Amino acid sequence: MRHEVVNVLYTSKNTFASDNEPLRAIKGDAVDITLNIDRPYTPVLRRPAYPASPRAREALEKNIQELIKLGVIQKLGHNEEVKVKTPVIIAWHNDKKKMVGDFRALNTYTVLERYQIPRIQETLTQLSKAKYITSMDVLKGFHQTVLMPKAKRLLRIITHCGIYEYLRMAFGIKNAPSHYQRMMNTIFPT
Repeated sequence: MRHEVVNVLYTSKNTFASDNEPLRAIKGDAVDITLNIDRPYTPVLRRPAYPASPRAREALEKNIQELIKLGVIQKLGHNEEVKVKTPVIIAWHNDKKKMVGDFRALNTYTVLERYQIPRIQETLTQLSKAKYITSMDVLKGFHQTVLMPKAKRLLRIITHCGIYEYLRMAFGIKNAPSHYQRMMNTIFPT
């Protein structure tokens, strides 16, 4: 059995990503973000960058460079019209520094998309009779989710070093878990 698993992994090695290369996109439909625009939103969603300490600025710059290298964000030019820009913060967790967009204002205007996320009890019941169980993790899964052009224009962030646009799904977006679960159900149908 072990030999068969190793053989499958080896023959499928291009399927697996590493931290040293740009992220590939998970196959599937590009994600759109639908706004409920029955009320004006532009001034609320055009906010300045949050102040940051020198330590946070340094961490932010490293995060930005990593996301650019992975193909998750791109810097916007000075002539680009920007109607929506969201400030970011650095979240510190176990000595890891992660850039997080404050998408709360955008989320209040986003139309909620409902999609069933599996219940843990049902999943455990399905697994109870399994002979083998395996676990797979999609490296930076949200960041492998492609955005539609309209959604990219809404996922723009502002920092002390400029304005950037997400090319892939960002963490903190209202419907991101629903989109991601739909994509997982496409990849791993039950």
